[in-house]
Amino acid sequence: MSPPPRARACPSPSHVAALSSSLDRVALLLRKARPRSVVVLTGAGVSVSSGIPDFRSPGGMYDTLKPELLTASETQRRMMKRDPTAVVSKEIFQVNPLPYLELRRPFILNINKGKWLPTLTHHFLGLLDEHQLLTRCFTQNIDGLDYGVSNLSAERILPVHGSLGEIKCESCGAAYPLEQFQDEVRKNVRNIYDDGTDDEAPSTSRGIACLNCGKDQVKPSTVLYGSALPSAFFEHLHTDCPACDVCLVLGTSLTVGPANSVPEFCESSTRVLVNMEVAGSFGSRATDELLLGASDDICVELAKRLGWLDKLLLRKHDMAKKSRDVLRESVK
Repeated sequence: MSPPPRARACPSPSHVAALSSSLDRVALLLRKARPRSVVVLTGAGVSVSSGIPDFRSPGGMYDTLKPELLTASETQRRMMKRDPTAVVSKEIFQVNPLPYLELRRPFILNINKGKWLPTLTHHFLGLLDEHQLLTRCFTQNIDGLDYGVSNLSAERILPVHGSLGEIKCESCGAAYPLEQFQDEVRKNVRNIYDDGTDDEAPSTSRGIACLNCGKDQVKPSTVLYGSALPSAFFEHLHTDCPACDVCLVLGTSLTVGPANSVPEFCESSTRVLVNMEVAGSFGSRATDELLLGASDDICVELAKRLGWLDKLLLRKHDMAKKSRDVLRESVK
């Protein structure tokens, strides 16, 4: 039996008043911002409402990883037991791609299948782009939900750690068709989460050969631990950030580098943190704005102040259910 939902703490009147004032100031900042002068950094918190399981948090996939279930050598299992992130490391993948594919199998099979929809926060970012404000959206998330927002241009999105929705060979870099890759994963990779409903899953796993070089190094274009980040990240970090008016950081604890350097490079901008708690160096500058709360809750309040609520309502059928609930509550 699942535990009962935790009740939300009732904020004090002074906190509500302070948050309202901060929301008013941030909405004014966005109204006054120059075209294409808002830089955004997103983390796992913006996708929580979609229902996608978290990897890093307590109780997440790394925390509950069971190396003994994976197709791996004893040495590799010891590595993963010592450090669960080794399951997605370059060191292991180059010699044995199966633990990575087995861990990520359910996510790979459900990308672009409608199981997980963008959140209200993702659609708010789409409105920033629609209103010609967004310069760049640096996202630490690999879920690819940003690409499911029709008014958020793909050229504005920079997936710092890669994306599950793009398939490439780790060895030669050749692209691999997503749907074909999903078919191969379904037929060739074990379901370690087996609940008895997956009849197509094999009893043993085997790698998937690249269509170009033939090596079994095909995977989503997520950045493996021990690999370099995309060069585009560093290029845009140095060009977009120093020139922006507003740096909007949403749903991240700012503990993973070098993505956490984005707000540090926004030297002359007003930095805005939307998160459940204070993170990074936020609060160290007099101009910093702290909007503490769930990203959907904060973004719907900003949308109200910017006159964008009706536009969000038009997109409600393309939102995750929990986000739709937040939107419905906001118009009561």
